[in-house]
Amino acid sequence: MERSNLASILASWGYGPLFSQSLTLLARPDLAPARVISDLGSHLEIVDATGEPRHAQLSGRLRHTLFARDRPVVGDWVAIAAACADEPAVVHRVLPRASLLIRRAAGRADHEQVVAANVDTCLIVTSANHDANPRRLERFLTAVWDSGAAPVVVVSKIDLVSDGELAAVLARLAAVAPGVPILPVSAQLGAGMDALAAYLQPGRTVALIGTSGVGKSSLVNCWLGTDHQVVLPIDADERGRHTTTRRELFALPGGGLVIDTPGMRSLGLLATDTGLDDVFADVAELAAGCRFRDCQHRGEPGCAIGAAIDAGELDPGRLAGLHKLARELDVAERRRDPQAAREQRARMKVLNRALRVRTQVDPKRQR
Repeated sequence: MERSNLASILASWGYGPLFSQSLTLLARPDLAPARVISDLGSHLEIVDATGEPRHAQLSGRLRHTLFARDRPVVGDWVAIAAACADEPAVVHRVLPRASLLIRRAAGRADHEQVVAANVDTCLIVTSANHDANPRRLERFLTAVWDSGAAPVVVVSKIDLVSDGELAAVLARLAAVAPGVPILPVSAQLGAGMDALAAYLQPGRTVALIGTSGVGKSSLVNCWLGTDHQVVLPIDADERGRHTTTRRELFALPGGGLVIDTPGMRSLGLLATDTGLDDVFADVAELAAGCRFRDCQHRGEPGCAIGAAIDAGELDPGRLAGLHKLARELDVAERRRDPQAAREQRARMKVLNRALRVRTQVDPKRQR
């Protein structure tokens, strides 16, 4: 196959300058680029310049040296060594990522779980009839902004609600997603699908994330034009049911790329660089007007956020959501940093000791 054709196939799978330059810097002419389209546990499914899916496995060195975050996942670009057609390719490098969506794995331990890599746009899917939860959306938006991808909110199953109910849902979600596109769609009726198709550009990767049963697989089937993803009928309460069991990257007939993911019961946060600032930009703007620079917005005098809530200009749930996510991130950070945890415990001991002294001096404080 001609070199130009090979380059065209790679570009259709999202291969761009960042990845080609990274591969060149390896100075390994024996290695070729490939993209991970599925993680099958014991091995990966990849696609290379031939455009044909094939199996691959990590080299022995990678298996023993890579941390969990650095292991290849769906969407990653990797450098592989050539292999016979009937043998798995061998992955020798994971190329630097343009974006990385991470969540805290289920359970109490703060273990990272990488959801997808090299995503351009994350479509946060929520259903109009049951799933439109503003607090959950704030959580998903925080993770997406931190990943390096751009968020878009997709409100699915609009055929199951009235026009008035849909308008109320859209208003609730818009209040917590300033500046983020919100697209109402129905895969069953085809409504809104043209607006959504604008994000499915050749060589661009979108990922679908959301809770179980919100219609992610129905959207994928609609784009593919086939019933590739199993979709179960809604239950008696008009709730969707979980069907997708693994993350998978699809090439769409129109040239776009989409990653379907299993439904997430929760999306635990581990760290945030700018995610909270982006999601709560409206709250931060109000906070600039607080009397005290270190105002915690918990009833302090001169709190501009408290005044906005009292005036009906800010939903109190918005502030509660910010406090909840901030606490979660603080706990996660202290668990990862034992020194920070020790310092926090020391501060609490000093505070508690001071409170005990004050109550002993002034018995009225014990009431």
